[in-house]
Amino acid sequence: MYTVTLIPGDGIGPEIISVVVEIFEHMNAPISWDLVEAGEKVIEKYGTPLPDYVIDSIKKNKIALKGPITTPIGKGFRSVNVTLREKLNLYANLRPIKSLEGLITKYDNVDLVVVRENTEGLYKGIEYKIDDTACTVRVITKNASEKIAYFAFKYAKENKRKKVTAVHKANILKITDGLFLEATRKVAKEYSEIEYEEKIIDNMSMQLVLNPEKYDVIVAPNLYGDILSDLAAGLIGGLGLAPAANIGEDAAIFEAVHGSAPDIANKGIANPIAILNSSIMLLNYLKLNELAEKLQNAISATIKDIDSLTPDLGGKGNIESIKNKIISFLD
Repeated sequence: MYTVTLIPGDGIGPEIISVVVEIFEHMNAPISWDLVEAGEKVIEKYGTPLPDYVIDSIKKNKIALKGPITTPIGKGFRSVNVTLREKLNLYANLRPIKSLEGLITKYDNVDLVVVRENTEGLYKGIEYKIDDTACTVRVITKNASEKIAYFAFKYAKENKRKKVTAVHKANILKITDGLFLEATRKVAKEYSEIEYEEKIIDNMSMQLVLNPEKYDVIVAPNLYGDILSDLAAGLIGGLGLAPAANIGEDAAIFEAVHGSAPDIANKGIANPIAILNSSIMLLNYLKLNELAEKLQNAISATIKDIDSLTPDLGGKGNIESIKNKIISFLD
């Protein structure tokens, strides 16, 4: 039996997380949930959206499933997601992007993975203002760059991927992105069996839209990886399908890529597939591969039934119809 920290989150978070819990129970997954609350709902009581007991739970269990947590824009508290990644040194953000059969999108042949450095860059949040000028500090280190490069190449080798593409803007940011490229080039030499290439971020964005089938594993600094993974999610149908894992040496947090969507909370139309796909990554991380495959097959079958899908996927269904259809395919 595995104990997993469970963070429902804000907005639609509790709704979609409850779907995972019910489906896992139906599958008899050997998982016990350690429920902890974080986000806007705990600020009044604890004075922070991220009380210490959340960090303590994840450190103890070493694995968590997290619903989306609201991040204020331009004001308010610092992103809970960024804080978790820094405090737990979850240096690798892994975002698989794969076309789903039966879903009508502009592409049906996308199968790539974005590996994003998760702890530095502009997300350090080092900002200051002098009179009418605002500045931010972008931090890129050799150590973090090499770690994420090793993670990307190791992932490629273990998952029989053939190519790693490093994304940068070293033509302009010659020191910071130059250092990132030095690190990826060094690591690439140790994996001669894997093709290595480099793309400037603006060209990479265009190439993903024009020819996404040409890409396999993409490794990038924090901001580029964040933007590209959302862009890539759009190629397969949107953020409602895209899973993510934040992985470190001592812990891992699995989450959906999308936000808390407070405008549709408690309306029954939230799409749980992204968090379910994240839970599949969690199962594979725990080496519960048979259960992961079983759930993946049930989701794939459900995707082909348009009537069961939520409005964001072009369907007329709701969160209950998706959940019930998945469970029917599990039986």
